[in-house]
Amino acid sequence: MRRYLLLFLAACSVFSSARAAEDYKYNEDSSPHAGVPQGEVTKYTWSTSANFPGTTREYWVYVPKQYDAAKPACVMIFQDGGSYMRTNGDFRTTVVFDNLIHKKEMPVTIGLFINPGEFPAATPGAKGRSNRSFEYDSLGDLYAKFILEEMLPELGRKYNLVQTPDGRAIGGISSGGICAFTVAWERPSAFSKVLSHVGSFTNIRGGHVYPALIRKTERKPFRIFLQDGSGDLDNSHGNWPLANQEMAASLKFAKYDYQFVFGDGGHNGKHGGALMPESLRWLWRDYAK
Repeated sequence: MRRYLLLFLAACSVFSSARAAEDYKYNEDSSPHAGVPQGEVTKYTWSTSANFPGTTREYWVYVPKQYDAAKPACVMIFQDGGSYMRTNGDFRTTVVFDNLIHKKEMPVTIGLFINPGEFPAATPGAKGRSNRSFEYDSLGDLYAKFILEEMLPELGRKYNLVQTPDGRAIGGISSGGICAFTVAWERPSAFSKVLSHVGSFTNIRGGHVYPALIRKTERKPFRIFLQDGSGDLDNSHGNWPLANQEMAASLKFAKYDYQFVFGDGGHNGKHGGALMPESLRWLWRDYAK
């Protein structure tokens, strides 16, 4: 009888966790409002990468209405950009940007939303091959070079951008989350703010080493906002909830400026999307000063 009761309670726990992943509520900063200037989003294609030769990718540029070419604008980059810039998706990032910039709770910031590269199909009608895991999950500075040598200079040809790290942020979900961390880890002189949603700090391509590296490496000058949930993935690469908790413990030990919000959701953007206004306020909280 006791065995069946334990099985029942375990099943209820799983069911409750799955339901809880749908319970996160957006606040007013994730919805458009009359009188709030709306930025403009333009879509582009990048197919001449020197760091990832042969790949093609889509990317989007968000420019707030308050942008003034005479004044350098901050910039924030998102991996898996298509999912972040959708106004009816989990994150609704451009809507949040509109509201927070209007309320002066974050600076005038241009958003760069980049999709992972893809190798075109070899034959008509076939599917292309994604380069996402290689780009996002690999350690080292290759993706940072791609951002700093290709995408930011391309953006800078059209817009006046802040050149100092305090005016640059980078974020992503899952493998895009560890990718954002890797860029700042490799280039703290270029990025001072990191946003990770359900980050894959597991052994997909060696990312499980970060908690140990954080503890044994001199603290780097960037801040990070981490989000994860108890219903996140557990597979042959590792356990995402444990990996993110270990990241948070190491960041605390090394005295980083960090926030870790741990909920009960799964491997998705529901919780991170609901937290988007709070996380952006926290990341940019002292920029005006």
